[in-house]
Amino acid sequence: MEGIKEKIQQAAEQRIQEEDLADCFVLDVTIKDKRVEVYADSDDGIKFWQCQKMSRAIEQYLDESLALGEAYTLEVSSPGVDKPLQLYRQYPRNVSRQLKVSLIDDKEVEGKLEEINEQEMTLKVAGAKKGMFKTKVIPFEEVKSSLVMVSFKKKKKK
Repeated sequence: MEGIKEKIQQAAEQRIQEEDLADCFVLDVTIKDKRVEVYADSDDGIKFWQCQKMSRAIEQYLDESLALGEAYTLEVSSPGVDKPLQLYRQYPRNVSRQLKVSLIDDKEVEGKLEEINEQEMTLKVAGAKKGMFKTKVIPFEEVKSSLVMVSFKKKKKK
Protein backbone atom coordinates (compact mmCIF):
# COMPACT_ATOMS: atom_id res chain seq x y z
CA MET A 1 0.00 0.00 0.00
CA GLU A 2 2.94 2.32 0.66
CA GLY A 3 3.69 2.72 -3.06
CA ILE A 4 0.03 3.49 -3.80
CA LYS A 5 0.02 6.13 -1.04
CA GLU A 6 2.96 7.93 -2.69
CA LYS A 7 1.32 7.72 -6.13
CA ILE A 8 -1.91 9.22 -4.74
CA GLN A 9 0.07 12.01 -3.08
CA GLN A 10 1.93 12.63 -6.37
CA ALA A 11 -1.37 12.82 -8.29
CA ALA A 12 -2.68 15.41 -5.83
CA GLU A 13 0.56 17.40 -5.80
CA GLN A 14 0.73 17.38 -9.58
CA ARG A 15 -2.77 18.88 -9.69
CA ILE A 16 -1.95 21.56 -7.13
CA GLN A 17 0.89 22.80 -9.33
CA GLU A 18 -1.79 24.33 -11.54
CA GLU A 19 -2.72 27.98 -10.93
CA ASP A 20 -6.21 27.46 -9.46
CA LEU A 21 -4.85 25.31 -6.61
CA ALA A 22 -1.41 26.90 -6.26
CA ASP A 23 -1.85 27.78 -2.56
CA CYS A 24 -2.95 24.22 -1.63
CA PHE A 25 -0.80 21.51 -0.09
CA VAL A 26 -1.27 17.87 0.91
CA LEU A 27 -0.90 17.07 4.60
CA ASP A 28 -1.56 13.35 4.73
CA VAL A 29 -2.81 10.35 2.78
CA THR A 30 -4.19 7.30 4.56
CA ILE A 31 -5.40 4.06 3.03
CA LYS A 32 -7.32 1.47 5.01
CA ASP A 33 -8.79 -1.41 3.06
CA LYS A 34 -10.20 0.38 0.00
CA ARG A 35 -10.87 3.68 1.76
CA VAL A 36 -8.56 6.55 0.82
CA GLU A 37 -8.50 9.71 2.91
CA VAL A 38 -6.54 12.71 1.71
CA TYR A 39 -6.12 15.67 4.03
CA ALA A 40 -5.23 18.94 2.34
CA ASP A 41 -5.09 22.58 3.27
CA SER A 42 -4.29 25.93 1.72
CA ASP A 43 -2.69 29.15 2.87
CA ASP A 44 -6.15 30.71 3.28
CA GLY A 45 -8.00 27.58 4.44
CA ILE A 46 -9.03 25.03 1.85
CA LYS A 47 -12.37 25.48 0.11
CA PHE A 48 -14.84 22.80 -0.94
CA TRP A 49 -14.25 23.40 -4.66
CA GLN A 50 -10.49 22.97 -4.15
CA CYS A 51 -11.08 19.60 -2.49
CA GLN A 52 -13.33 18.63 -5.42
CA LYS A 53 -10.66 19.45 -8.00
CA MET A 54 -8.00 17.58 -6.08
CA SER A 55 -10.39 14.64 -5.68
CA ARG A 56 -10.98 14.48 -9.43
CA ALA A 57 -7.24 14.29 -10.11
CA ILE A 58 -6.77 11.49 -7.58
CA GLU A 59 -9.85 9.69 -8.85
CA GLN A 60 -8.48 9.84 -12.40
CA TYR A 61 -5.22 8.25 -11.25
CA LEU A 62 -7.04 5.51 -9.28
CA ASP A 63 -9.45 4.76 -12.15
CA GLU A 64 -6.69 4.57 -14.78
CA SER A 65 -4.20 2.60 -12.69
CA LEU A 66 -6.74 0.35 -10.95
CA ALA A 67 -4.30 0.52 -8.02
CA LEU A 68 -7.15 -0.29 -5.60
CA GLY A 69 -9.33 -2.12 -8.08
CA GLU A 70 -12.59 -0.76 -9.45
CA ALA A 71 -14.34 -0.18 -6.12
CA TYR A 72 -12.89 2.21 -3.56
CA THR A 73 -13.95 5.16 -1.41
CA LEU A 74 -12.12 8.47 -1.76
CA GLU A 75 -12.46 11.39 0.61
CA VAL A 76 -10.52 14.64 0.18
CA SER A 77 -11.02 17.15 2.99
CA SER A 78 -9.45 19.66 5.31
CA PRO A 79 -7.76 18.16 8.35
CA GLY A 80 -10.50 19.42 10.69
CA VAL A 81 -10.21 21.03 14.10
CA ASP A 82 -9.16 17.83 15.86
CA LYS A 83 -5.95 17.45 13.83
CA PRO A 84 -2.75 19.18 14.91
CA LEU A 85 -1.00 21.71 12.69
CA GLN A 86 1.61 19.85 10.66
CA LEU A 87 3.42 22.42 8.54
CA TYR A 88 4.79 25.88 9.21
CA ARG A 89 2.56 27.32 6.49
CA GLN A 90 -0.53 26.45 8.58
CA TYR A 91 0.53 28.73 11.43
CA PRO A 92 0.28 32.27 9.94
CA ARG A 93 -3.47 32.10 9.41
CA ASN A 94 -3.88 30.99 13.02
CA VAL A 95 -2.27 34.09 14.53
CA SER A 96 -4.61 35.45 17.25
CA ARG A 97 -6.05 32.00 17.91
CA GLN A 98 -5.59 29.90 21.02
CA LEU A 99 -3.12 26.99 20.67
CA LYS A 100 -2.27 24.02 22.84
CA VAL A 101 1.38 23.21 22.14
CA SER A 102 2.88 19.87 23.19
CA LEU A 103 6.63 20.06 23.60
CA ILE A 104 9.19 17.32 23.07
CA ASP A 105 9.87 17.28 26.84
CA ASP A 106 6.19 16.27 27.29
CA LYS A 107 5.18 19.66 28.75
CA GLU A 108 2.18 21.55 27.34
CA VAL A 109 1.76 25.27 26.84
CA GLU A 110 -1.56 26.95 26.08
CA GLY A 111 -1.78 30.48 24.80
CA LYS A 112 -2.77 32.91 22.10
CA LEU A 113 -0.51 32.78 19.04
CA GLU A 114 0.87 36.32 18.81
CA GLU A 115 3.72 36.03 16.29
CA ILE A 116 5.32 33.47 14.05
CA ASN A 117 8.49 33.14 12.02
CA GLU A 118 10.23 30.12 10.55
CA GLN A 119 12.26 29.46 13.70
CA GLU A 120 9.79 30.10 16.53
CA MET A 121 6.34 31.07 17.69
CA THR A 122 5.36 33.58 20.35
CA LEU A 123 2.41 32.79 22.61
CA LYS A 124 0.62 35.06 25.06
CA VAL A 125 0.05 32.81 28.09
CA ALA A 126 -1.76 33.34 31.37
CA GLY A 127 0.44 34.58 34.19
CA ALA A 128 0.41 33.61 37.87
CA LYS A 129 -2.26 36.22 38.71
CA LYS A 130 -5.69 36.45 37.10
CA GLY A 131 -5.70 38.96 34.24
CA MET A 132 -1.89 38.92 33.96
CA PHE A 133 -0.21 37.57 30.86
CA LYS A 134 3.33 36.81 29.82
CA THR A 135 5.00 36.12 26.51
CA LYS A 136 6.49 32.71 25.80
CA VAL A 137 8.75 32.15 22.80
CA ILE A 138 8.87 28.52 21.65
CA PRO A 139 11.39 27.35 19.04
CA PHE A 140 9.82 24.96 16.51
CA GLU A 141 12.55 22.41 17.21
CA GLU A 142 10.99 21.98 20.70
CA VAL A 143 7.43 21.46 19.38
CA LYS A 144 5.95 17.98 19.18
CA SER A 145 2.49 19.18 18.05
CA SER A 146 0.21 22.23 18.05
CA LEU A 147 -3.56 22.08 18.19
CA VAL A 148 -5.87 25.03 17.55
CA MET A 149 -8.30 25.36 20.45
CA VAL A 150 -11.77 26.10 19.14
CA SER A 151 -13.90 28.37 21.28
CA PHE A 152 -17.67 28.46 21.08
CA LYS A 153 -18.04 31.34 23.52
CA LYS A 154 -20.41 34.07 22.49
CA LYS A 155 -18.76 37.45 22.10
CA LYS A 156 -20.20 40.15 24.33
CA LYS A 157 -21.93 43.03 22.63
CA LYS A 158 -20.39 46.43 23.22
